[in-house]
Amino acid sequence: MTCRPSSLLVDPDWASYTLGVFICLSCSGIHRNIPQVSKVKSVRLDAWDDAQVEFMTSRGNHVARAAFESKVPPFYYRPSASDCQLLREQWIRAKYERQEFTHPERQEPYSAGYREGFLWKRGRDNGQFLSRKFVLTEREGALKYFNRSDAKEPKAIMKIEHLNATFQPAKIGHPHGLQVTYLKDNSTRNIFVYHEDGKEMVDWFNALRAARFHYLQVAFPGASDADLVPKLSRNYLQEGYMEKTGPKQTEGFRKRWFTMDDRRLMYFKDPLDAFARGEVFIGSRESGYTVLDGLPPSTQGHHWPHGITIVTPERRFLLACETESEQRAWMEAFRKVVDRPMLPQEYAVEAHFKHKP
Repeated sequence: MTCRPSSLLVDPDWASYTLGVFICLSCSGIHRNIPQVSKVKSVRLDAWDDAQVEFMTSRGNHVARAAFESKVPPFYYRPSASDCQLLREQWIRAKYERQEFTHPERQEPYSAGYREGFLWKRGRDNGQFLSRKFVLTEREGALKYFNRSDAKEPKAIMKIEHLNATFQPAKIGHPHGLQVTYLKDNSTRNIFVYHEDGKEMVDWFNALRAARFHYLQVAFPGASDADLVPKLSRNYLQEGYMEKTGPKQTEGFRKRWFTMDDRRLMYFKDPLDAFARGEVFIGSRESGYTVLDGLPPSTQGHHWPHGITIVTPERRFLLACETESEQRAWMEAFRKVVDRPMLPQEYAVEAHFKHKP
C-alpha cells in the first residue's frame, strides 16, 4: 500500500524514488521485491541526489494515488497496516506492478461474476488439506465446492447472502490461509482453504466480495457504495481461548476457543472445527444485555483468574481469561457490541436464538 505520511499508525521513513511515494518499513520490504517497478531508499539514512528529491517533490502520495488508484472497484479490499502480509503485498503488486486499477480489463479474475478453480481445503473430520474444485457463480448467488472434479453434485452450496471470508494465516498455518463461513440451518459452518499462489487466493477473496457487493446492490437498491462496502466481509472482533462453564454453572470450567463474529459469540473445542459447540447472541444494552467485569463470588471450578459475566435476558454466561490483558480485550469487544443499537434484521436473529432447543 502507499502509506500516508500523516498516518499515526505507520512511520513512513522510506520512499520509492521511482514511484515518488513515501512508505513505511513494512511496505518497503514488499517494494524491494518488485525492483523492476519500485526502488527504495531510507528518507533519513540514504543519500539523495537533487533529481531524486525533485521527483519526490513533484509526485508524492496524493499524486500517485490519483494515478495508480483511479479505477479501484468499490468491492476491492483495501488493506490497512494491521492486515496480513499477503493482502498488503498483493495490493501493492496489483497497484504498481500489474496496474490493475489503471487498466480495468485486468480486473476480470475477480470481477467477471464467475470463477472456478482448485483450492486446498481442510477436511472436516480428518484435518487433512485436499484439493477441491470450487465454483463461484453470481447468477446462482452461491459458492460451491465438489469432492471430486467430475462430481455432478456439489458437496456444499454456500449462499452469497450469508457468506463471509477472512484471512487467518496464523490459525490455518499457511500464509495464504482463508476462512470462509456461511450459515447452515442458521448455525455457522467454517471451511478453511488456501492456494500456494498468493495472487490466486486474493483474487478468490475479492471475487467473493464482488459477488456479495452485487447481491447487496439488488437487496438494498437505495444504498450507496459507502453503505454496502463495510458489509462485504468482516474480520472477527476478537478470538482466543477462554474457559466457560455450563448453563447450571455447577459444572467445571472447560477451555474453549472463542470467536466474536459481529453479534455471534461462538465457542469451539479446536480453532479449526467446522462447527461451533455453541453460539450465543449478544444483543444491545437496550434489549437487556450487559457485560460485567469478574464472576459472581460463589463461582468455583475455573483455573484462570480473570472473569467475565455476560448477562442476557435468558441467562448469565460465565467466562474466564488467562491474563488481564486478554480480559480487557474481550471486555472491549463485548462492550462495543452491547453499546451498538440493534438493527431490525438482528431482532429476527435474536428471536431464532431464543427458540433454539
